[in-house]
Amino acid sequence: MTNNHEHYQNKATEAEKGIHTDFINNMTYGEYLKLEDILSSQNRLSEHHDEMLFIIIHQVSELWMKLILHETNAAIESIQADDLPTSFKRLARVSKIQSQIIQAWDVLSTLTPAEYMEFRDSLGQASGFQSYQYRLIEFALGYKTGHILKIYEKDSMLHQTLTKAYHAPSLYDVSIQALAKAGLHVNPDLLQRDFSKPYEEDVTVRDAWLTVYRDVDKYWDLYQLAEKLVDIEDWLQQWRFRHMKTVERIIGFKVGTGGSSGVNYLKKVLDQRFFPELWDLRTEI
Repeated sequence: MTNNHEHYQNKATEAEKGIHTDFINNMTYGEYLKLEDILSSQNRLSEHHDEMLFIIIHQVSELWMKLILHETNAAIESIQADDLPTSFKRLARVSKIQSQIIQAWDVLSTLTPAEYMEFRDSLGQASGFQSYQYRLIEFALGYKTGHILKIYEKDSMLHQTLTKAYHAPSLYDVSIQALAKAGLHVNPDLLQRDFSKPYEEDVTVRDAWLTVYRDVDKYWDLYQLAEKLVDIEDWLQQWRFRHMKTVERIIGFKVGTGGSSGVNYLKKVLDQRFFPELWDLRTEI
């Protein structure tokens, strides 16, 4: 037994001889990821132990949202370039990221009401309601709310970024344009509309998607695109539901730190729809 142990230990040592240990003139893992900056950004404003959990959950969610935006905006560009297969890969990744964000609520829900109230006042008026990346995701998916822009006037560059996204075509807008490019009849007013306005359901879009679903072989790429969009809205609504239930579990029906109605507001947004025709057609097929 001892000989076998020494044999495997020697093999392990031999295999590890190539591991780099001299980083005087080379970049390290921590330097590449800028871990010093990231890991020094969890600064509690109270002395309460659980504020660390609260900060990290929200920071991690913001990192995932950054990747969602990276992939969604790239998918929009791919669709505009008539490269639907590339968009599928990017949109599929978005759905996987969404599953990670949803699971984060399970960790936050370990925070009890009594624990949260110990440091809630330290947050002031800061609130997840103000997350600009979440607003950019909403804009990218087509839910445009102009009054929200006022929240970000404090930072002119951020306000400019949001304003640009507010006026840009959404993922659904470019998908509707893809329907028209494929020769399906779409109301021409939708193709060059004011993209800052909320999208309203249109019978020609419904009929175009119905045609796709009734002839999948002919319109395979558009069919795949439609299902990727449904995945994303499905996961987004699940994220919103878990958000609402976690908030209700921790603070009940108190007003949010940012002044919103809290749970009541979160329940209301569950009724928002991004790709309405793709859900409605399921009744008609």
